[in-house]
Amino acid sequence: MGRNNVLKWTIEEVATRLAEAADTSRRLPRVGVQGYFNVWPAFAREAWETYPDGERAYRPLPPGPKAIDRMLETMRWVQWLDIEDRHLVWMRAKDLPWKRIARRFGCNRTSAWRRWQKALIDIALNLNAAAPLVRAGKALP
Repeated sequence: MGRNNVLKWTIEEVATRLAEAADTSRRLPRVGVQGYFNVWPAFAREAWETYPDGERAYRPLPPGPKAIDRMLETMRWVQWLDIEDRHLVWMRAKDLPWKRIARRFGCNRTSAWRRWQKALIDIALNLNAAAPLVRAGKALP
């Protein structure tokens, strides 16, 4: 489905790829500050003490290398958009409701949806083009 293949990118495929990238970034391991560590020993707890642990964050399996490569490629696509459209596309990729997205951008849901569609069309056009397109008077990276 890349640039060299016969298949052309559609906005549905772009939206699916953005959602996959958001999910992949959510599944990446947490990054901590280097140099800090805990010197307290690990306590041996009873089974009844560990079961309802509300502090423990249950994380899904980390993504594989191919998923991370696809996420990084998708992140390069987002750079074709201006800053506000990047936020819009990423908020929708994280499956936030349209009402919250519309509130963030100060418009109604339909206008937010139209801006999202336009951003996906811009990405799909750039992916389907042999050469990078020009938007807002500048060449896209």
